Amino acid sequence: MGSSPFIVTAALPDDIFAWADALRRAHFPPERNHLHAHVTLFHAFAPTLFEELRDFLPRVVKDFPPPEGRIAGLMDLGKGTAIALQSPQLLEVRARIAEHFHGSLTDQDLHEPRLHITIQNKVSKDEARALQADLRDRIEPRGFAFPALELHIYRGGPWEFVKRCAFRRQ
Repeated sequence: MGSSPFIVTAALPDDIFAWADALRRAHFPPERNHLHAHVTLFHAFAPTLFEELRDFLPRVVKDFPPPEGRIAGLMDLGKGTAIALQSPQLLEVRARIAEHFHGSLTDQDLHEPRLHITIQNKVSKDEARALQADLRDRIEPRGFAFPALELHIYRGGPWEFVKRCAFRRQ
């Protein structure tokens, strides 16, 4: 699979994806927006772990129902804005993956993430604050379920989709 690292994300349900992706297209600097709306769980698995990762993810998701998530408001990224998410169940799935790959995780992936969907990044702090002020009253808390995990290859800008693993337990 080459020398590019692998990224694991949680897929969003179609309605949440469409809404968040439209916000991202509207507010992310277009010259840097190579990705669709996503929730990153792991930023960089080594290329040597591809086969193990490809085989392990389907085994993990079969043990879990679709994890419940909740839009919790906005997250200030300093020079950007994100939609803050809450999902103890998704973090449990992530912990299972992290435990399996213990010793192979990057420093960034050793820590439990603050779940979010980035809709703006690499802008001035003033631009970020202005968007947050504009969206603050329009981002309403609501629940949803994550349908799947997805595996991607990092390709510098755009990611290459590899596999989708739907949560299976009822």
